Amino acid sequence: MLNKIIKRGHKKVPKSEVSSDYGHAPPPPLGGRNSGNVSTSDVVVNHASRGNIVTTNSPSVMTSSAVPAAPGNIENLPLFRDVPISERQVLFFKKLQICCFQFDFTDTKKFVREKEIKRQALVELVDYVQSGAGKISENNQEQMVKLISANIFRCLPPASHENTGSENVEQQEEDEPYLEPSWPHLQLVYELLLRYVVSSDTDTKVAKRFIDHSFVLKLLDLFDSEDPREREYLKTILHRVYGKFMVHRPFIRKGINNIFYRFIYETERHSGIGELLEILGSIINGFALPMKEEHKLFLIRALIPLHKPKPVAMYHQQLSYCIVQFVEKDYKLADTVIRGLLKYWPVTNCQKEVLFLQELEEVLETTQAAEFQRCMVPLFRQIARCLNSPHFQVAERALFLWNNEHVVGLIAQNRNVVLPIIFDALQKNIDNHWNQAIHGLTVNVRKMFMEMDADLFDECQRQYSEKAARASELEEQRELRWQRLAAAAIQGC
Repeated sequence: MLNKIIKRGHKKVPKSEVSSDYGHAPPPPLGGRNSGNVSTSDVVVNHASRGNIVTTNSPSVMTSSAVPAAPGNIENLPLFRDVPISERQVLFFKKLQICCFQFDFTDTKKFVREKEIKRQALVELVDYVQSGAGKISENNQEQMVKLISANIFRCLPPASHENTGSENVEQQEEDEPYLEPSWPHLQLVYELLLRYVVSSDTDTKVAKRFIDHSFVLKLLDLFDSEDPREREYLKTILHRVYGKFMVHRPFIRKGINNIFYRFIYETERHSGIGELLEILGSIINGFALPMKEEHKLFLIRALIPLHKPKPVAMYHQQLSYCIVQFVEKDYKLADTVIRGLLKYWPVTNCQKEVLFLQELEEVLETTQAAEFQRCMVPLFRQIARCLNSPHFQVAERALFLWNNEHVVGLIAQNRNVVLPIIFDALQKNIDNHWNQAIHGLTVNVRKMFMEMDADLFDECQRQYSEKAARASELEEQRELRWQRLAAAAIQGC
């Protein structure tokens, strides 16, 4: 049985399986593993015939799709400016063929000449597409997308926390990001894709056949790359695709939703949440009014729950921008957003509390009086807890709310409700808080309320004194009961 398996492993590959429509090894399927494969110091790209069989006599040389390549060297092609205009489309196709081959960049000494030929070909392709020197044929567009797919869609290396097993979010933030070794080529491939998408010569009716849902989905998967340079290119490209291909817009929004859901409820680990939120910030800014129910559900089900994961500090700035964009678009969403923040308010993480208070102030700046009244009771109960926080940065950030004129205006209109809720917290800070800066800020806020409504302030002061007196009496009674119990215990002995 073992011998049969071994013989089957050495079975000769049929010509139909190794032949290529392009005269060389075909690019790998989208998303295939190709980042670790090498091609070709012994590869020849035969452009005379498209029916040639591709073979190899070197076990160390393989194409990205693991199909053996023919012996020889990659052909160094002429520049576009050195050939007649009528032959440039043929030359464009040949350069695309060369760039479909993949190299192992972990060893900088291998295939140096071939890597440089490919790099020069990519530079030429980028310049040709950018210059608009000639309209690219549909066949060449299809092959170009195949080239891009062969180079960028790959298995990403394990993240640093997967190698170390680290669960420490702060440690992960400090770790150096993994930089893609093949970036000298990869950057040019991304640049080629970007120039193709933004080109005025690119017809979306034709291009959408090649840049389809499968392509977009794999593009979204690449946002988990640890290399910030790659994520920056992906952000720009996906934004341009969203703007140019209207047919893909719902699919892109749904794909981003799914990444967020998986991040929030399953993994809590993803490298590209910030970049995806940056794209969404621009998309939200373009939403038409009245806002669709689909967009409101996205806010409730995806954006607000993004406050829950531990690494929220890594993308909070972009998240806060998206949230505020929603409230600016539709002021009636302020109550929903504020209650969502209160739902996910951190209990033991002081740094997250500071971030939440910053975002809360930005939301309150765009909140109208009617929406403020709907949520002010639970809101100021939470603010009162923040005022008494032993962490001075939390207490300080909560007190800074009274530096905002719009927020102070909302509070002044509803002082009959707000002051009784936070008066005890203000008084406790003045009496007991350890930080002198907090003590001074609290005195200023207290003085502000006194100037707003002296009668209301005196009434709150009276109620606080009565509560303090009752609490003192209860404490005395408790002490007396304990003394009686102690005396009875001594007599019993």
